[in-house]
Amino acid sequence: MNYINNIKYTFTKYGFLIEELVSRDFKVKYKRSILGVLWSLLYPLLTMTVMAIVFSNVFKFSTPGVNYLVYLMTGLVIFNYFSEASNLAMSSVVANFSLINKVYIPKYIFPLTKCLFVGINFLLTLIPLYIIIFATGTSINIYHLLLPYAFLCLFLFTIGIGFILATISVFLRDMFYIYGVLITLWTYLTPIMYDINMLNPTFAFILKFNPLYQFINFSRTIILYNTCPSLGAFLGCAASSLIFLIAGIIIFKKNQDKFIYYV
Repeated sequence: MNYINNIKYTFTKYGFLIEELVSRDFKVKYKRSILGVLWSLLYPLLTMTVMAIVFSNVFKFSTPGVNYLVYLMTGLVIFNYFSEASNLAMSSVVANFSLINKVYIPKYIFPLTKCLFVGINFLLTLIPLYIIIFATGTSINIYHLLLPYAFLCLFLFTIGIGFILATISVFLRDMFYIYGVLITLWTYLTPIMYDINMLNPTFAFILKFNPLYQFINFSRTIILYNTCPSLGAFLGCAASSLIFLIAGIIIFKKNQDKFIYYV
């Protein structure tokens, strides 16, 4: 609890620094880019188009009763946020060692700002998602007001994973390469392109313990099936986020004082 209070204090005292770090990331990402932030809208649309063509026409994937484009886009938007944010958070402490050595800055600011930066891009990608929803005639219902709950849980979960990865990468630089393999495996173990109901029931049951499945399934229940998620879905999202957030905070706090010895 004290560590969470410290984070609140950090936002008050270091709010300007957090804003500057997020702003810096935007400038670096879109430097010398003609389309700039517009890529945040175009990239998911282009990616979705390519994947939809491949999986619906080549592999013949489909989702009975719902539009496959919306099904695919919902999963992609959520997973892409997690993938990009966790990757950037993982390298955030190592990349800022020179700054850490010069002045005192709470080290958890670095993975936190990466998740915030990608979070802003995530909000922008919701625009092309809703363009697809309207274009395909998928109905909008009042339960869409519950989507921020899933997005908040996703954000907290990603921060927790980011803290864990940032800690490991300080002591084990090979983690940058290992995580590339792990995130690829994680992609295929998450029902983004395929319907989980097409799998063996036992295997499908195991995959439901994937935290990203919880967030994606919660969102799809609202967007595709016009239904309020069950109490179990609410609890699943909350448990997935809080367990990893608390674990990440504990691991990061326990090891952060040792970071300086591994420059």
